[in-house]
Amino acid sequence: MTIREDQLLARGRRKARIRGRIHGTAERPRMSVYRTGNHIYAQLVDDDAGVTLASASTLSPELKGREGHGGNSDAAKAVGALVATKAIAANITKVVFDRNGFLYHGRVKALADGAREAGLDF
Repeated sequence: MTIREDQLLARGRRKARIRGRIHGTAERPRMSVYRTGNHIYAQLVDDDAGVTLASASTLSPELKGREGHGGNSDAAKAVGALVATKAIAANITKVVFDRNGFLYHGRVKALADGAREAGLDF
């Protein structure tokens, strides 16, 4: 097994452990975060109905023309603020944060901080 395979397995174990504890509802959806080397994605999920209520990423039309790289903390903070504004427009103010197995550090933390600053409560 290579180091990369070990990392993916460890993230999968963390993700399963986290998802066993948290659950999104229509009143308090789960804010799921996914990151790659070049982009970061966030979506609000109602697990009861199995639907996505709002989403944003560095590929969103509102952010796509931004200056700079999509895989940095500034872009992650902008994605957090964008998903928060979409959530507030949909009358959602409280969410459950799902870091999706990623460490709460760097871009994941920047996204959470941007969402908090824009008015989401978690």
